[in-house]
Amino acid sequence: MKKSHIVTLLVCFLLIPATLFLGTKLSGRSYYITITLVLLELMIPLFMAFEGRKPQARELVIIAVLSAMAIAGRVAIPIPDFKAIFAIIMLSGIAFGPETGFMVGAISAFASNFFYSQGFYTPWQMFSYGLGGMLAGFLFGKGRLPQNRWLMAIFGFVTVVVLIGPIMDSMTFFLGFAKLTWANLALVFGPGFAHNCLNGGCTAAVMLIFGKPFLGILNRVQVKYGMLDLE
Repeated sequence: MKKSHIVTLLVCFLLIPATLFLGTKLSGRSYYITITLVLLELMIPLFMAFEGRKPQARELVIIAVLSAMAIAGRVAIPIPDFKAIFAIIMLSGIAFGPETGFMVGAISAFASNFFYSQGFYTPWQMFSYGLGGMLAGFLFGKGRLPQNRWLMAIFGFVTVVVLIGPIMDSMTFFLGFAKLTWANLALVFGPGFAHNCLNGGCTAAVMLIFGKPFLGILNRVQVKYGMLDLE
C-alpha cells in the first residue's frame, strides 16, 4: 500500500475522530476551531499523494471544480434529504483516488454549509462525507471492484444508510446524552433511518443514471492531461 494511502487511513480513522471528540468538549462557537483543524488535517493525505513532484495548477482546479459540483448537488436540489452530493463525492474518489474523494467530500460539506449555516455538526459532516469519497476510491480504484453502475448504486445506497448517516446521527450522543442506552439509540437512529434512506436512494439513482457517463468524462480528462494519477 502506498504511503499516501496509509496516511489517509490514519488521518481518517485516528486523527480526525480524535479531533471531533475533543471538539465536543469545547463550548460556544469553538466549533470553528474544530473545523479549522479538520481542514488542515485532511490536507495531509493530499500533500503525501503529491510527494516527490510538484502538483500542477490544473490538478488543484479539478478538485475545486468537483467540490463545486458536489456543493451544487446539495444546494440546487430543493428536496430535503434527497441530495446528489454524496454521489458526486464518491465518483470523485472512484475517478481520482481516495485522497481526492476525501478532500472533495470534506470541502463540499464545509463550503455548502455557507448556504445553510455552519455549526457544531459541520466537522462531523466533513468527516463523514470525506469518508464516503475515500472508501469509494479505495474499493473501486484500479479495478479492485468493477465500475458497474448497479454495483456503484448499491455501494452508494449502503454507504449513506449504514455509514455516512449514522456517523452524523451519532454526533447527538456526544452532545445531548449523558449515557448510552438502547432507548437513546432508538431515539437517535430510528428517526434518522428514514432520512438516510432518502439520501441513499438519491445517491443510488445518480450513480445508476449518471455514474458511468460522469466517470467517462473524468477518465478522459485524466488520461488527456495526466491529472491526479494518485494511485
